[in-house]
Amino acid sequence: MKRQLVLEDGSFFIGEAFGSTEKTVGEVVFNTGMTGYQEILTDPSYCGQIVTMTYPLIGNYGINRDDFESIEPHIHGFIVKEVCDVPSNWRNEMTLDEYLKEKKIPGLAGIDTRKLTRIIRQYGTLKGMICDLDVSVREVAEYLKATELPRDQVKRVSTKSAYPSPGRGYRVVLVDFGMKHGILRELNKRNCDVIVLPYNATAEDVLRLHPDGVMLSNGPGDPKDVPEAIKMIGGILGKVPLFGICLGHQLFALACGADTEKMKFGHRGSNHPVKHLATGKVAITSQNHGYTVKKESLCNTRLEITHIALNDGTIEGLRHLDYPAFTVQYHPEASPGPEDANSLFDEFIAMIREFKKEGEIVHA
Repeated sequence: MKRQLVLEDGSFFIGEAFGSTEKTVGEVVFNTGMTGYQEILTDPSYCGQIVTMTYPLIGNYGINRDDFESIEPHIHGFIVKEVCDVPSNWRNEMTLDEYLKEKKIPGLAGIDTRKLTRIIRQYGTLKGMICDLDVSVREVAEYLKATELPRDQVKRVSTKSAYPSPGRGYRVVLVDFGMKHGILRELNKRNCDVIVLPYNATAEDVLRLHPDGVMLSNGPGDPKDVPEAIKMIGGILGKVPLFGICLGHQLFALACGADTEKMKFGHRGSNHPVKHLATGKVAITSQNHGYTVKKESLCNTRLEITHIALNDGTIEGLRHLDYPAFTVQYHPEASPGPEDANSLFDEFIAMIREFKKEGEIVHA
């Protein structure tokens, strides 16, 4: 069955439908990962987006039970050059097509994904619609231009109520702005006693749990659309060690007086080189974000840049000069991607240990 992708600038691509045949609208972005499509499909940070995979063959190892990053996907559409109908992998349980049908996610295959990626790189991310061929391209383009995409993505993907993931180590409050399961998994591996809170938790909600540390998760959309979180971070800063990832990094920067801005086409892939300024060491990182912290906005803050992206020089890490708090723009839990940055979770635990030690000295 033939269907089409129509962009707000009037560009359109005709391809073969797979997955659901529903009509869908979203921000069209691209991801450069060669693998990890299951994690991409279930990463809540893609809420409201239509994702194009630049690697030509997708679906060749199927879908398995272990690699989900959330229980339900929030992606609005999936575009590939070629979809594999006969996956081969010992963990495979269903095809990509079967999974998208089950979750009512439209897919489109057989289009020139290279051309689509070049359009996004040249003009920036665009609104798009996957629809049937009997729909007028001109009318769809006009509709997309007049449509404002939802800005409540964090509310949609965050947990609605608090829940525990028990352990016998340090107590960590994990604020869920669209958390990937990989973050929780890394804390569990370190035996942390984790309590997950919704995105709109207040500083009082957090501190009432007497945490040893606070983790700010990744999530979708514009950080300025989550003012509750910015206020909460300001209320706990300096009172408890803090580690932020991706959206958590941006929210932390805003809470400290810095500013953020939308990127032209963002960073989405599993091979982004990031330099640690203190050591000069370069890590290959997994990334998924469309906003960045503005360098010039750091001048009047107590924030120090710790990491930069080697591809474009954007900020990839921050540290507070007065309080035990650091953040990174990339994903150290690294699913999909390499594990170069996984040690940041150990640094977080070490920071908690040091903070508690200093507290004991003060009370003595």
